[in-house]
Amino acid sequence: MEKKRNKLYVIAFAILFFGLTFFAWLKPADEFSATERRPLDQFPTLNAETIFNGKFMAEFEEYTLDQFPLRDAFRSIKAIMHLYVFGQTDNNDVYIADGYVSKLDYPLSDKAMDNAIKKFQSIYKSYIDGTDANVYYSIIPDKNCFLAEGNGYPTYMFDDMETYMNNGLSNMTYIDIYDLLSVEDFYYTDTHWKQENILDIAVALGTAMGTPLSSEYEKVTLDTPFYGVYYGQLGLQMEPDKISYLDNNLFENCIITNHENGQKIPMYNMDKANGRDPYEMFLSGSLAVITIENPNATSNKELVIFRDSFGSSLAPLLVEGYAKITILDARYLNERMIEKYVTFDTQDVLFIHSSSVINNKTAFK
Repeated sequence: MEKKRNKLYVIAFAILFFGLTFFAWLKPADEFSATERRPLDQFPTLNAETIFNGKFMAEFEEYTLDQFPLRDAFRSIKAIMHLYVFGQTDNNDVYIADGYVSKLDYPLSDKAMDNAIKKFQSIYKSYIDGTDANVYYSIIPDKNCFLAEGNGYPTYMFDDMETYMNNGLSNMTYIDIYDLLSVEDFYYTDTHWKQENILDIAVALGTAMGTPLSSEYEKVTLDTPFYGVYYGQLGLQMEPDKISYLDNNLFENCIITNHENGQKIPMYNMDKANGRDPYEMFLSGSLAVITIENPNATSNKELVIFRDSFGSSLAPLLVEGYAKITILDARYLNERMIEKYVTFDTQDVLFIHSSSVINNKTAFK
């Protein structure tokens, strides 16, 4: 009886192994992982050169990992085993706490902060120094700042980042927004903040820059489920977020230009809202250069924002007070190209980035 049972185990294993192998070879390669929100490796180039230099085998290994049958199911099993069977506190540095998914961002990197300071100061000295522009900067606390320490995960003190950056950017006015945020202002499955929860942030920034904001907005919630970036990285099945945006009649007359191609874009891109990353609905995502012209602004002032993806949902809430807003992403824009889009004189200038970007050694090159 024991021998028969062992034989059945061997047969079952062989069927599973060879079945998955044949399935892997026969199924068409997937181009994109919706859960991980990234392109998947494709079958590598096969020729004598790639075989002899080892490139084919290296890329083939990555290809097989990306194209493995039932990959998402196995990733979920791995996450369950790590978190609930082996008792590990995270899976691939991604963890769940209080119903929120976040990614460890530790320790605080002097090198990363120096890179950010160097980039901001280079822009300042090349284009802004000696003008009458009013220069401000602000740091958006990462979700970890409100979630990690209280749940036993390693994190750094946000005050330490503020102190370091203040020392390096002493020629700019710092706008502190930390106390206006809490973990409830962020999506459950994504890194970003909710636009409907940051109107007070916009008002605080406007007040600090001498531009009062008082508009009221209508909250519109999309039916499309929002699976944030951490959803796929964690590998567990979770309830998706709902994504909302704030609308106002003043947006109807705004002229918004994507200067990468010269095309006019909407304030909220509904094609992106139904795409791979619904957060890209805000100003069509992290484009390098955007301008917003508002003929009905409460002033004739101009604002220049150097930002990351958090700024996409923030900028629309500042439109009320500025006749023109130029939005630049220094991570993607060659610094020498800035003068093509902005001549600095009397504008307000705001550098605003998330702490996770500032603490990333490769964010600013």
